[in-house]
Amino acid sequence: MAEWYLAYGSNMNPQRMNARGIAFSQALAGQLQGFKLCFDKRASGKTGVGYANIRYQPGSVVEGVLYRLHKPGDIVLMDPFEGNPYRYSREVFVANSELGSINCWVYIANRALLAPQLLPEKLYLEHLLKGQPWLSDGYFEMLARQRSIDNSEAGAQTALNGLTHNV
Repeated sequence: MAEWYLAYGSNMNPQRMNARGIAFSQALAGQLQGFKLCFDKRASGKTGVGYANIRYQPGSVVEGVLYRLHKPGDIVLMDPFEGNPYRYSREVFVANSELGSINCWVYIANRALLAPQLLPEKLYLEHLLKGQPWLSDGYFEMLARQRSIDNSEAGAQTALNGLTHNV
């Protein structure tokens, strides 16, 4: 069982991990070779809003934060926040780090929930930017330039659609 979790989305923010009650003893920069970050996982009840996901793409790299979980079994504490097994599935991948190759848990969006041309909400993207200490300058700049939806616009769309639930 893997004792590490690689966050590439909003959980790159250590404060978010703490708020969710996920204890970790170490945080390192981690990279998944052959994958690309995308925001193609549809948000429940928010038109046009997408959450982070990864997809296979040779030659690409996804950067994130590798957290060493307090106990290896603690990954199940993350499942409700990620909607495992319905919204995201949990898989073991090998990430590169300063400690070498590390087996880690990674969440991947359910294909049935993917859609093209989605954008993250601004506040959601800000969580990803909190991962800056573990990201390369180029990757951080790519995230900082990512187009996003103002949260009030997403909220207005949700209200217009008559939907009241969030992910």
